[in-house]
Amino acid sequence: MLKGSIVALVTPFSAQGEISLQSGGKENGEINEERFRFLINWHIENKTDGVLICGTTGESATLSHPEHKKLMEIAVDEANKRIPIIAGCGSNSTKEALDLTEHAKKVGADYALVITPYYNKPTQEGLYQHYKKITSSVNIPVIIYNVPSRTGSNILPETVARVYKDCKNIVGIKEASGSLDQITELMTKVDSDFLLFSGSDEVTLPILSVGGVGVISVVANIAPKETHNLVASFLDGNLKEAKKMQLYLYDLIKALFIETNPIPTKTALSLMGLIEFNLRLPLYKMSEDNLEKLKKILKGYKLI
Repeated sequence: MLKGSIVALVTPFSAQGEISLQSGGKENGEINEERFRFLINWHIENKTDGVLICGTTGESATLSHPEHKKLMEIAVDEANKRIPIIAGCGSNSTKEALDLTEHAKKVGADYALVITPYYNKPTQEGLYQHYKKITSSVNIPVIIYNVPSRTGSNILPETVARVYKDCKNIVGIKEASGSLDQITELMTKVDSDFLLFSGSDEVTLPILSVGGVGVISVVANIAPKETHNLVASFLDGNLKEAKKMQLYLYDLIKALFIETNPIPTKTALSLMGLIEFNLRLPLYKMSEDNLEKLKKILKGYKLI
């Protein structure tokens, strides 16, 4: 069973261009395969329990479909069954999401994460039909991703329960609605095999308390051991340690969202010397004021 700290991995790009913090690298915006492979191994070494690629933090919105598919292939190859690979396969087009999910299955990804279609604002019935189409066509475990602040669409507990009941490949959800009430209601409508993952680092512990099995995490990009320890402590019954880790990480978590994710996270990884900094427009480097705030927090955690 998938559980623990699943990092929502950044996608390293080359570091040459107007939005870079430092010079060098390949052609501006090209995927840096060497650093991508390095990060997967770094997470394995630092106790991360699973790797999500091509998610929001991985800048999936500006990856071409060939790039998206290539990253799946690289991740599966580099992980080599040492750690589960969850492939982000979402789109606001069911046909495109199905194509990506088929590729994830073909190359050997362990799970597909499928976000609720964004911008379209489908009805609850439309959401149901979206997941039904994908899961009836591809035999791969699918995790729903609910993040209304990004998509403009909120999949409700009764719809999740219906999809889970009718679609055997649906195994769980990454919940980032921000509503503990909604998440708690959902858990009253599903069975104990349903996998609930926090999609918001700041409320991982509360979500674990109502049946969560882990977190698909942004902060794990820069604090993998601590994020693993938070979840592992809770699952082992050590609530005191889990609480300690949740509170310890809180300021760092908030710092990673002072500007749009993954801008601060990629900035932090660059400052830590783990990647060369680059983003794809329309994401842009941090303001000087926020950069100084982030540096202060990272120094406080002894990360730089």
